[in-house]
Amino acid sequence: MSVEQKVTNDIKIPNKDIETLRKHFPQCFDKNGHFQMEKFKDNLTEQEIHFSTESYGLDWLGKSYARLLASDPATTLLKADDTHNSKPENNASENILIKGDNLEVLKHLSHAYYEKIKMIYIDPPYNTGGDGFVYEDDRKFTAKELEQLAGISEEKAKRILDFTRSKSNSHSAWLTFMYPRLYIAKRLLRDDGVIFISIDDNEVAQLRMVMDEIFGEENFVAELIWQKGSGTQNDNSYIAVSHEYLMVYAKSKGNCQFYKQPPTPEMLKTYNLEDEYVNERGKYYLRNLNDFSIGDRPGLHYDIKCPDGTVLIGKENRWRCDEKRFNWRISENRIVFSKNKDGFWEVLYKQYLYESKESVVKDINGNILSYGKIPESLLLKIATTGDGTKDIKSLFFESYFTYPKPVKLLKYYFQIATKNNDIILDFFAGSGTTGDAVMQLNAEDGGHRKYILVQLPEPIDPKKNKAAFDFVKNELGAEPTIFEITKERLIRAARKINTQLDDKNKEIAARVSTKQGEIQTEETIREIQHLKEQIIQNEALKGRNAFQIYETVPIWEDYDLDAAELNGQISLFDESKLTADDIRVLLTTWKTYDGIPLTQSLVSVDLGGYISHYGEGKLYLLDKGFTTEHLKTLLEKIDADKGFNPTSIITFGYHFESKNLRELAENVKSYANKKHIDIDFITRY
Repeated sequence: MSVEQKVTNDIKIPNKDIETLRKHFPQCFDKNGHFQMEKFKDNLTEQEIHFSTESYGLDWLGKSYARLLASDPATTLLKADDTHNSKPENNASENILIKGDNLEVLKHLSHAYYEKIKMIYIDPPYNTGGDGFVYEDDRKFTAKELEQLAGISEEKAKRILDFTRSKSNSHSAWLTFMYPRLYIAKRLLRDDGVIFISIDDNEVAQLRMVMDEIFGEENFVAELIWQKGSGTQNDNSYIAVSHEYLMVYAKSKGNCQFYKQPPTPEMLKTYNLEDEYVNERGKYYLRNLNDFSIGDRPGLHYDIKCPDGTVLIGKENRWRCDEKRFNWRISENRIVFSKNKDGFWEVLYKQYLYESKESVVKDINGNILSYGKIPESLLLKIATTGDGTKDIKSLFFESYFTYPKPVKLLKYYFQIATKNNDIILDFFAGSGTTGDAVMQLNAEDGGHRKYILVQLPEPIDPKKNKAAFDFVKNELGAEPTIFEITKERLIRAARKINTQLDDKNKEIAARVSTKQGEIQTEETIREIQHLKEQIIQNEALKGRNAFQIYETVPIWEDYDLDAAELNGQISLFDESKLTADDIRVLLTTWKTYDGIPLTQSLVSVDLGGYISHYGEGKLYLLDKGFTTEHLKTLLEKIDADKGFNPTSIITFGYHFESKNLRELAENVKSYANKKHIDIDFITRY
């Protein structure tokens, strides 16, 4: 099959809902591809579905515009930071930091990372009036264009355009800003994925309603309350506010799972005993079964016989459970008889750490997935904003951010929502706490979680934050933007974690050396092997703390081509001005559009002097100079190379003459390759 595509300036998020409708109800689309709701309704009887004439929802000035922004094509390309990414420590990393407008970035990610993200955490602008949030859009719609594209009146289109260009920070502006980003974010989540959003009182009500609309009310999980301060806050005239919210939604609530947490050091001080045999209920402590504080209730006064025959009279005691449960505890080895210092018998019972709602979580095979305390909606005494400031100072010796989220808090979020190989996305990266927390958590539990962070290169105002401005400009030698601090924070956090892992390995190596000097018993040999495996694991963990960098760049000026003009003959764009770097940008953008992850490298394939790029069954021919001899080499390689099996050959139309394109397309289509591969030939612009 041979097709021509306009992709470079027509990258949109995939809409699988429309694809499903088109597949099952093709008769409900007109010749222009527009879905016709009335025809759809006519295809369904009242017995099958009821269309409500009334509904409850959220509306605001700009909603139609926000929907348009979600489906509007990206206006940028993706460029790799080759200098940074080619360094040995970064070359194979699966962590990503992207510089650019997060709406643009999300559109680019929506193909390669469609339904690949396990967890999204964002800390968006709170719209406090003092956090710097203003909505200002640079898209160049006219009122007439917006009227047609959004299906609204010209008068409403004018009002929307006025407010989107007025640097507004109203509720409508905030919702218009958030809606398209959340809409695309949902499509990136796996079926078992979840999204956590930090927010405060200013927009929590609006956020709840817009999330209900995008994710569905049935997928609301919880609204957590985080105690952000350790003491009384005095920044409010009426009531001191010492909390924020965390809104949690699932992509599909029936598929998501939250993991229980291991005990804290404080809990282990209390639960300090354990059974001789392995018990999945974990450690326990002993509580006295006799408790007069519980009140006089029937069924709690029964006789208990002690090991030496002594009978504890029920009327003189008040047990904490009835006789039936007591007998069950005896049968389960949960009761302990002990004499106190005065020589009198006491009846004690084992209070286990992982009982009832604190029990273990198992998979279908009975293997323990997680255990510990079930997550609660009140996040008390986990970490404070002051801890977030300390995190920054521990790396920079200066606080360049106001109230950054603490690493300990985000680690907790990631612990309850993710496991070993999950991808975590944060498209409001800010100071980079998400990346820092992911790396620290991996170092602690041996995980291989990956992060994708997105941060706008927002200029640092020297009047508001002179310390940060001077640091980036003078010490880093870069343009003073928030992105540069995000980047530097990740570098320093990785270096600190790797140093800690090195120190651990030195300690382990010393223990190995000591053990090797002892008599080599089977137990000693096993211990030495275990210690060496720890060293290998720690070295592997160090390799997971690097990251690759990408950024969005504008599509080249005058690069605009209508679909009707894709005939291989008309050239509206001067391709001669494209550099080798531009072609690499195009390749990065196209491979991501084709579903290949950013960090997955393409293989350079030499076709007799013409360098092509291959990966995931796709062969890219982007350079000029492709000849009949190169075509011959290509066809021979398809037959002879077992590892070379292109199912799509993608060419950059501007770099091929029309006769070369025809020759290439016809030969690929007609050639009966020995592997019987059905190859699509695609010409792109």
